[in-house]
Amino acid sequence: MRLLTVNAGGVRPTEAAETGGSGIDKRPVDGPVLVRDPGPKGEGGSGLAGAGDEIGDLRHHGGRDQAVYAFAREDLDRWERELGKPLANGVFGENLTTGGVDVNGALIGERWRIGADLVLEVTSGRIPCRTFADHLGERGWVRRFTQAAAPGAYLRVIEPGEIRAGDAIEVVHRPAHEVTVSVAFRAATIERTLLPGVLAAADALHPELLATARTYVERETAGSGRAAASAGQG
Repeated sequence: MRLLTVNAGGVRPTEAAETGGSGIDKRPVDGPVLVRDPGPKGEGGSGLAGAGDEIGDLRHHGGRDQAVYAFAREDLDRWERELGKPLANGVFGENLTTGGVDVNGALIGERWRIGADLVLEVTSGRIPCRTFADHLGERGWVRRFTQAAAPGAYLRVIEPGEIRAGDAIEVVHRPAHEVTVSVAFRAATIERTLLPGVLAAADALHPELLATARTYVERETAGSGRAAASAGQG
């Protein structure tokens, strides 16, 4: 398992983004690149800020639980075949393009060591947006990407460190549950009935998805209680 490229990009104007600019257009950069905790969402941006990586919309992107975005080269290759056009490393806005890593099968809370010092923890999958579709120039892209349920992974920084292309990626921790990036993504998007199950990964799950799952369970529990009460009155 290897890190093929480290990718970064500055904010560029786009009408597709609510803020008028996006940093989704990322390109491979020379190492070493320092990766560190960027701070809370809304205040901190990218974990690769020192490499010139910027976030256009701090309300929805960046921050501690989305410090780094990883996507597998194998999945880019699959989309190349389906879309019929070349897709360079970084084109999906990923900071890390990996080789030999089952990114979508990674468990929430799984930890990766990259290079000598950096340790990252998987938090969630990437939710597609209009800016992503506009960047690729593909009609219906949000729906198509969502249906594939192979979104790549967001990660938080557990231990900062420098990385560069070619570094080995080692899984140093795998939690006991079975909540993968793909399962968490499906729960957040097209299969809401999976939400109760993602609570098994509560210790590491992205806080926004965790809150969504807890609210879903509370509502379902309340609904079951009302139904049982009505049945008893009948």
